[in-house]
This record gives sequence, C-alpha cells and structure tokens, in this order.
Amino acid sequence: MIHPTAVVDPRAELDSTVQVGAFAVIGEHVRIGPNTIVGPHVVIDGWTQIGADNEIYNGATIGTPPQDLKYKGEPSCVRIGDGNRIREFVTINRGTVTDEGNETVLGNHNLLMAYVHVGHNCVIGNNVIITNTVALAGHIHIESQARIGGMVGLHQFVHVGRLAMIGAMARIDRDVPPFTLVEGHPGRVRGLNWVGLERAGISDAAGHDRESYRLLRQAYKLLYRNGFPLEKALQEVQSLAGNPYIDHLLTFLQHSAGSPARRGPTPAARRRTVGEDS
Repeated sequence: MIHPTAVVDPRAELDSTVQVGAFAVIGEHVRIGPNTIVGPHVVIDGWTQIGADNEIYNGATIGTPPQDLKYKGEPSCVRIGDGNRIREFVTINRGTVTDEGNETVLGNHNLLMAYVHVGHNCVIGNNVIITNTVALAGHIHIESQARIGGMVGLHQFVHVGRLAMIGAMARIDRDVPPFTLVEGHPGRVRGLNWVGLERAGISDAAGHDRESYRLLRQAYKLLYRNGFPLEKALQEVQSLAGNPYIDHLLTFLQHSAGSPARRGPTPAARRRTVGEDS
C-alpha cells in the first residue's frame, strides 16, 4: 500500500490499510488511521495524528512548523479527525506553544479545497467547507457547518459561528455570528444564511423546524435592523432565550463582545437611503 518511491520514517505509525502515493514524505512522529489515502508528493511531518477514511491529495503539506517568529521548535501537533477531504496543495501548520495549548485541530467530514492555508492553533469543527485559496491566520476557530467562499482572508483570533456563510473575496477581521451571511471588504453582515439554514432543516417548509426559523428571523431584526446598540439588542434577544439556536447565538455574541481575547462581532452592512448613489 506504500509506493516504493515514498519516504516513510520507520518510527511513523500507519495502519495497514493506509495508502501512500509516489514521492510522499512521512515523518517519525506521524500516526495515520485506517483507510486513509495519502496522495503523491504529500508531506506529513511533526507530531501529527490523522484519523480514519481521510483523503489527502497531491502536494498537501501537513504538520510543518508554525509560521510564528516566537516558535522555538517545541513539540506541538496537528490533530485531524475522520472522513476529511484535503485537496491539492493545502497547508496545515502545527500549533505554536501558548497558555491555551499547542494544537491545530481539524474535526470530521470537512472539505478543504485547493490551496487553503490553515495557520497555527486553528480549530475547525465538523462538516465545514472551505473553498479554494482561503487563508486562515493563527488562532482562528471555525464552528461546525460553516461555509467559506473562495479567496477569503481571515484575521488571527477570529471566530466563525455555526452555519455561517462567508462570501467570496471577503476580508474578515471580526467574529462572524452563527447563522449569518457575511461578505464585503471589510466583511459585513448582510442577512441570515437562509440556504444553509434550509439545508439544515430550519425553514418555513413543511417538516422543518419552523419555530427556530421564526425566532432567528426575530433575533436578526433585533440585532441588525432596529438600530439598537449591541448591548441593548442582546438584552432584547434575551427574551427569546430557551431555543437552542437562539441560546447559541446569544452565547457567541456575548463572548465575542465581552472577551478581551475576541475581536468583537461583525456589524451589519450600512443600509442605503432612498436616492443614495450606487
């Protein structure tokens, strides 16, 4: 299952079902689980753990040192779950050592398209799609089911909420609230991510979660359309608490606005007035 031109350190731990393509290089501290396919010219180094049923396409580089001038060669790692597709020339750096940990983490069933860069200490949840040439700086957290369009740049320490959608070529320098659609340069909230919500079974359609749909619409208006300052808007949204989606949205925004380690939530796009030039 290992191509004769591949270079695999004898101390690496590969399940017997792992396939390794031509000219791949796998370092001594690497562990790879069952049925994972490592394509040609892939480099996997450092303290990297990869689960089962992953597909890693040609030219990807995983577990190389972080691009951080403070890093001095300390042991740090990449942890990758199961069922991920990591396409051509993706780069995933291992963590740098901080008080919060030393890991870069990719969950399960994610798709990272070609030329995506995942910086040190990023945490990506499950069922996330990151489109071509997206660049994630260090310490970014992307919650499950988020979608990121092509050529997006994300500032370090940014958090992207569950079921959020970021439009192509956006510049993201603040937290992206769950369930929202953000685009622009800089990014601004344009609405709820209706397509993502509908695909997740949250809509006004028969058989879907209509109550959560109604509450999210109401919360969005309070947060972004009534002109309230954020603190006042959060107080108003608190009256809708008790629904799991509203509770998650509230917790995300409260932490984003209240923690010195967070960058604050992305504001809404400015609404044009009648007669304003395009």
